[in-house]
Amino acid sequence: MASVETAAEHERILREIESTDTNCIGPTLRSVYDGQAHGLFMEKLDGRIRNHDREIEKMCNHHFQGFVDSITELLKVRAEAQKLKSQVTETNTKLQDDGKEIVTTMEELKQCRVQQRNIAATIEKLTRCLPVLQMYSKLQEQMKAKRYYPALRTLEQLEQSCLPQAGEYRFCAIMAENIPCLRVHIRDVSMSDLKDFLESIRKHSDKIGETAMKQAQQQRSLNSAGMQQQSQQRGGSGRRVRKEMPATELEGQSSSPLSEQDSGILDVEDEEEDEEEEVPGAQELVDFSPVYRCLHIYTVLGARDTFEHYYRKQRRKQARLVLQPHSNMHETLDGYRRYFNQIVGFFVVEDHVLHTTQGLVNRAYVEELWEMALSKTIAALRTHSSYCTDPDLVLDLKNLIVLFADTLQGYGFTVNQLFDMLLEMRDQYGEILLKKWALSFRQILDQDNYSPIPVASQEEYHGITSHFPFQDPELDKTPFPKKLPFSEFVLKVYCQLKEFIYACLKFSEDLHLSSTEIDDMIRKSTNLLLTRTLSNCLQYAIKKKNVGLAELVQIIINTTHLEQSCHYLEEFISYITNVPPDTMNATKLYGTSTFKDARHAAEEEIYTKLNQKIDQFLQLADYDWMAAQGAGQASDYLSDLIAFLCSTFAVFTHLPGKAIEHSTLPGKVAQTACMSACKHLSTSLLQLLLEADVRQVSMGALQQFNVDVKECERFARAGPVPGFQGDTLLLAFIDLRQLLDLFTQWDWSTYLADYGRPTCKYLRVNPHTALALLEKMKDTSRKNNMFSQFRKNERDKQKLIDTVVKQLRNLIASHQS
Repeated sequence: MASVETAAEHERILREIESTDTNCIGPTLRSVYDGQAHGLFMEKLDGRIRNHDREIEKMCNHHFQGFVDSITELLKVRAEAQKLKSQVTETNTKLQDDGKEIVTTMEELKQCRVQQRNIAATIEKLTRCLPVLQMYSKLQEQMKAKRYYPALRTLEQLEQSCLPQAGEYRFCAIMAENIPCLRVHIRDVSMSDLKDFLESIRKHSDKIGETAMKQAQQQRSLNSAGMQQQSQQRGGSGRRVRKEMPATELEGQSSSPLSEQDSGILDVEDEEEDEEEEVPGAQELVDFSPVYRCLHIYTVLGARDTFEHYYRKQRRKQARLVLQPHSNMHETLDGYRRYFNQIVGFFVVEDHVLHTTQGLVNRAYVEELWEMALSKTIAALRTHSSYCTDPDLVLDLKNLIVLFADTLQGYGFTVNQLFDMLLEMRDQYGEILLKKWALSFRQILDQDNYSPIPVASQEEYHGITSHFPFQDPELDKTPFPKKLPFSEFVLKVYCQLKEFIYACLKFSEDLHLSSTEIDDMIRKSTNLLLTRTLSNCLQYAIKKKNVGLAELVQIIINTTHLEQSCHYLEEFISYITNVPPDTMNATKLYGTSTFKDARHAAEEEIYTKLNQKIDQFLQLADYDWMAAQGAGQASDYLSDLIAFLCSTFAVFTHLPGKAIEHSTLPGKVAQTACMSACKHLSTSLLQLLLEADVRQVSMGALQQFNVDVKECERFARAGPVPGFQGDTLLLAFIDLRQLLDLFTQWDWSTYLADYGRPTCKYLRVNPHTALALLEKMKDTSRKNNMFSQFRKNERDKQKLIDTVVKQLRNLIASHQS
């Protein structure tokens, strides 16, 4: 069994050797040598080799002839092969020679291909880097041109797009490192520009505001012109009353206050010539690009809130500086104008920023600033305007405030408080006007000659009547020259009253008041002028020490004519305000009562001065109370007094004699004065007789006193002033006459018997007065009694006197009980 297996194994190995590549035969042979049948295998191998040799030999024998033939053919081919070899060698030589140029060209082509590949790679790299370089160059140019917001955008694009695409290069890394520094630089530069902008608008807010207010003035002028054209088409309006009033109401007023200087306030056309040039817009004067640029930059940098807070904080500080008025602002209108210009300029800038930026400032912030500015402005105006004493400056200030309010109202700010303050200022303006007009009235009254105005021609007469509403048909019929009843101060005072009304009207314009409110304001102010200012001035003129009776008489005449002109003033006010005079609840002028009170004061002053003059004459009386008999003629002092009264009452004939529908008729002033003078003279003479210093009175002295009283009665009976009925003027001396008749006629029995009866002859004799005078005539044991030298002859009369005295005392006692 072992030999069979060995033989089979050797057979297998032989087949494997035959079929296996010689390179792999080693492991097969190793298996043979590793076994025990090496010799047997060698035998097997030799036998197999011999078999193969026999087969080869058989095959060679079989193919030998073909082999010989092949060799023969091969020898034939050999010669051709040698020939071919030489040709190939020759061809190869030629080919090598020609190939050298090709190889050289190929090398060059290879080099070109390498360069082309390098160039393509370079171009590709540069294509990715070029946008970075271009963007950086653009950034540098923008930075150089100070276009910081585009530079910031370029920087953002460079960082987010270009640098990541460029790849990892050193210059890219350097650029990336510089980007934060550039952002900080842009932020700092833009903030510096903003600070410069804020400083610039702080300095130039005056100019900005001035331009804005000029624009508002132009717009208001155009609107006013359009309204005036419409009003002219409707028949006119109160605004142009100064041009449309009749000549009789306006001529000759240029010399009075507030006539020429402010006429342009009522008439817009006067200002249009100066405003024809177009005024540039306020925003055109300011370059807001630093604000926008800085806002955009901080927005891109993510610091918008920081920027908004800084901007608002700085503008609040500037607002406080703008709202701080100069200490001498009230001295000139330019001071107020600069103050308003700065405020307007500030808010014009804020309004423009509000509407051109999104959220940098909001409406609430601007309104808060405006409320603060409004309160501080009103407080400053109240303080500084209170120092003003010039009505022209107050009026100009009012017009400036109105323009200031209209300008800011055009930008959407509420200005109602400013107009409320103007209404307060209107009262201050009225007080200043009253002071100014008080000086004017004082000057008119001091400079007046208190004489009727002489008129030499019709032109003069027409000139006067065109200023003052005077009508007198009787005077019109008299030939020239003639005299008007009143003096010049009537014309001047009437013109001043109208000028005051004009001044009040000027202030009320553009205050957004209705015609009724303006009419009421003018009437109330005019009433103050009449009842306080003019009344005080008239009282001053009446109470002056050096004023004479003739001047007082002329004042009465003047106030009478001014009183008659009051309803013309009411019509004048209604005309210029377009408010009908019969409007319900319309304020009435108190001019009638003012002039009536002044006239009454003048009348009382006439009575007082007459009485004072009578007292001065009575002080010259020098009676000899112990005279035995009278002189038989009136005393010198009394004759002089009567002559003075006659000449004085002759002056009263200038008073108007026609009845005028007032409580006191000027034509009766002379009668009242005459009656008052006679009563005062009678009372003074009686007091003179009953003076305590006069202790004794003789019958002779009473006779002289009686002569003087008769002279007074003769004066009264002569009628120094026409108009008294019968012996009315004699009644002033009735008390004195009955007393003297009682003593001179010694009719005591009748007096005592009829005392107390209505038909008593001596009804006006007071028993106390009679007793006092009788006591002076009574003989006593004291001192030098007037009857002491006639003790023996007059004893019976003395007893009679004592009896009468006793009866008088009993009479007085009985009536007292």
